Amino acid sequence: MSSWWRDAVIYQVYIRSFADGNGDGVGDVAGLRSRLPYLAALGVDALWLNPWYASPQVDAGYDVSDYRRLDPLFGDLDDAKALIQEAHAHGLRLILDIVPNHTSDQHAWFQSALAAGPGSEARARYHFRPGRGADGSEPPTDWPSIFGGPAWTRTVDADGKPGDWYLHLFAPEQPDLNWTNQQVRREFEDILRFWLDLGVDGFRIDVAHGLTKDPAFPDLASREAGGMLDAATEDHPYFDRDETLAIYEDWRRVADSYEGERVFVAEAWVADASRVARYLTSTRLHTAFNFGLLSCPWEASALRTEIDATLDVLAAVGAPPTWVLSNHDVIRHATRYGRAHTSLADARHLYGTPVDHALGERRARAAVQLINALPGGTYVYQGEELGLPEVEDLPPSVWQDPNRRYKDHDGPVRDGCRVPLPWSGDAPPFGFSPDGATAPWLPQPAEWKNRTAAAEEQEPDSTLSRYRALLRTRRDWLNRGLGASTALEWLPNAPDGVLAFRRGEVICYANLSAAPVELPAGHRVLIASEPVEGTVLPVDAAAWLVAE
Repeated sequence: MSSWWRDAVIYQVYIRSFADGNGDGVGDVAGLRSRLPYLAALGVDALWLNPWYASPQVDAGYDVSDYRRLDPLFGDLDDAKALIQEAHAHGLRLILDIVPNHTSDQHAWFQSALAAGPGSEARARYHFRPGRGADGSEPPTDWPSIFGGPAWTRTVDADGKPGDWYLHLFAPEQPDLNWTNQQVRREFEDILRFWLDLGVDGFRIDVAHGLTKDPAFPDLASREAGGMLDAATEDHPYFDRDETLAIYEDWRRVADSYEGERVFVAEAWVADASRVARYLTSTRLHTAFNFGLLSCPWEASALRTEIDATLDVLAAVGAPPTWVLSNHDVIRHATRYGRAHTSLADARHLYGTPVDHALGERRARAAVQLINALPGGTYVYQGEELGLPEVEDLPPSVWQDPNRRYKDHDGPVRDGCRVPLPWSGDAPPFGFSPDGATAPWLPQPAEWKNRTAAAEEQEPDSTLSRYRALLRTRRDWLNRGLGASTALEWLPNAPDGVLAFRRGEVICYANLSAAPVELPAGHRVLIASEPVEGTVLPVDAAAWLVAE
């Protein structure tokens, strides 16, 4: 029997925007618990929750002050325990986000480090270094923060004089941990056990390619720094270093000591699929997001090249792919695909320009049908099952993304993919919050009244209805070709611009060309992303076929 995680469909819950149970305008555990029947009916196998730990919320919870306690915004530990039990009762596994690269500056460890002073044991858990220049007023290296400015902030000593600098690859409120320190290693293994003991099924590892740094702290100099979404080069001083892999061997031993196949998925933005594979041996992590398709343009040749490269390198280490099209950090794919230039890099430059929403949603439905026919598992980012677009006209007064707080930056504000979900009704908050509640933490577009879950449930051709049918069909055919163990066989002589492959009894046709294409004779359509008239597959549509 195949391990559950090898072909699972996992739904990403961005908890502050999923459902608000207590009426404060922010999603919480109570709201999520109330929507578990919806998630079970959708047909997913597991949930991944973005961080719910105690946090000052400078970076939406990715600045953790206490890893063993929920932030009061979301609930308390009793709520967490109830959610774990109720999710399991609905047949849903639960994966938490773990943030090991950095803590909050309000974490007890960092506060102790500031108080203890230079050279202390408390400071050894982070990266404190003297500055450069005669008076130490220059940062120790030229490393940039992902959020803009230098990756170093200077401290003030007890006597009021400027002191050492500390490293933060993200916001100044997110100091990086020193993973050569044994206290750090033991602490995180204990944190993993704390949640595994409560019954969670695994962890998504934030910035999994980070953690260790070159002890020489060399300048980047002429090398590309690499943003979070830009793959790091080999021998980078702080990303994708060999020493990080040994940490995950320790973590794997922790997970393997529990029953029920507890798993890890890595967020690893690295140079290519071969670098991802290094994290996925049988003694390290189970899966990693394969961001290649997310970054690709809507072009058959580019997608096929990425699919082949991913399958080849992961097969060598016995790991399944994990396909993803959207998440809380990138422009929603229904919007990316609605523009003439459709790659992720293009999307950043075209932010705010006109979008053909009907085209984007059509391509998005075809894309999700395509990835769910590939070997491996897939992720659904909340709201994509409703066909939600990116909200690109949020007023600057409501922005909360640290990308905007720490630099004058003209790229996408990530809040646009984090707008609270519409559940029902004709006006905001669209059932996100109970009646009489505080307004949602980000405003919802009025036109989303046609995008609510309640509205789409009534429409057999809605994106929600198609997702439910797709995932139900996928589950029905796992043992007849769509399971993780069945190889992909590209069909010869497919028309230009068409991805056509066989997996067991199922053939997938995805038409990315400029004209309708004839489907192979002797087959019937099992399910399609758009209506199929006779044997002709429309443009920007995908279909699964089986023999008559």
